[in-house]
Amino acid sequence: MVTIVKKFGGTSVGDVTRIRNAAKLVSDHIKKTNDKVTVVVSAMAGETNKLIALAKSCVSEPTLRELDVLVSTGEQVTIALMAMALNELGHSAKSFTAQQAHIATDRNFCKAQIQDIDSLNLKAAIDCGIIPVVAGFQGIDADGDITTLGRGGSDITAVAIAAALKADACYIYTDVKGVYSTDPRVSSNARLLPQVCHEEMLELASLGAKVLHPRSVYFAMAYKIPLCVLSTFEPDAGMTWIVKEEELMEKPIVTGITHRTDEAKISVHKLPAESVALSTLFQAMAEENIY
Repeated sequence: MVTIVKKFGGTSVGDVTRIRNAAKLVSDHIKKTNDKVTVVVSAMAGETNKLIALAKSCVSEPTLRELDVLVSTGEQVTIALMAMALNELGHSAKSFTAQQAHIATDRNFCKAQIQDIDSLNLKAAIDCGIIPVVAGFQGIDADGDITTLGRGGSDITAVAIAAALKADACYIYTDVKGVYSTDPRVSSNARLLPQVCHEEMLELASLGAKVLHPRSVYFAMAYKIPLCVLSTFEPDAGMTWIVKEEELMEKPIVTGITHRTDEAKISVHKLPAESVALSTLFQAMAEENIY
């Protein structure tokens, strides 16, 4: 029997109607294939930003440990609602926080990295015919403190869980149909790519493509997990499979083009040879928060 992970991002679970829609997608897949499915969800769209704003309205500089305790509640809301929706559709579903799913991280609050996932609880649920609904973005450190993985962390959670479960694939549901050759909002000639290899996707993600978090692609590449990126709202309108390079049917010279709007190149000519000139330049840039 095939084991898969389905991850739904913030826009896919932005309100209760969308949560019910995502639950129906999971239900329809199970009824059609009888696959063993684990679900990973993000917080509702905009919820994390609201919680961060709430913290900053309370204190000028929130401590990172307490900020992680606060923002992790967004996913806890979503896992409960998703589990309820799946139960109503006739499935046995159970929500799992990071602690319950045994997602161990380091102590780097707000940008922690996953160190290990003990999948015993998840596998026990799956073996009992239960759909685990796991909170993305969060983990637990060695002291039992809640940590978060940084922006895009739910992608990382999903792929890491897929690796721990030795899943056959990980489906990333988002608000776009897949990976495009360039940003479709910038170029009308952008085309949906049916396949991309892990190495190419890692480079695209690292250079500005926002469809997937680079660390999630790295996990997928390291553990040889096929990824599928598709739209929650148009699941039959196309998709992109991210696979091992040798599985590519075509090997184009150029796969895609990315761009970043938060970087600039400055060339300084005729800089004096003294090292103090260089340090003075970088000091002035640092004081203006230019890095």
